[in-house]
Amino acid sequence: QVQLVESGGGLVQAGGSLRLSCAASESILTFNAMGWYRQAPGKQRVLVSISNSGGSTNYADSVKGRFTISRDNAKNTMYLQMNSLKPDDTAVYYCRALRSGLGVGYWGQGTQVTVSS
Repeated sequence: QVQLVESGGGLVQAGGSLRLSCAASESILTFNAMGWYRQAPGKQRVLVSISNSGGSTNYADSVKGRFTISRDNAKNTMYLQMNSLKPDDTAVYYCRALRSGLGVGYWGQGTQVTVSS
């Protein structure tokens, strides 16, 4: 079974930066797409950013220009660099990986990001 382990969350002041990591138990080259979601208290889980195997990336409008998704294939790790953080970015951030051809997706356990004003 594929395991995804997020890390790098924490408490940061508004305007600060964090880098989240998602370490996969298998080669990330086997995933058609990987991405980050977040869920704030009382809110639905929403897509933050996605990176597909072809190299294209997409970002939610709320984070565009501030967040950057990337992969290190050798480390089987995906990252989310978060800059210029705002209190509205406060949420649990989840890693997501898809094997679309198999109809299979995986979630990480989540990591808490708290941005203070």
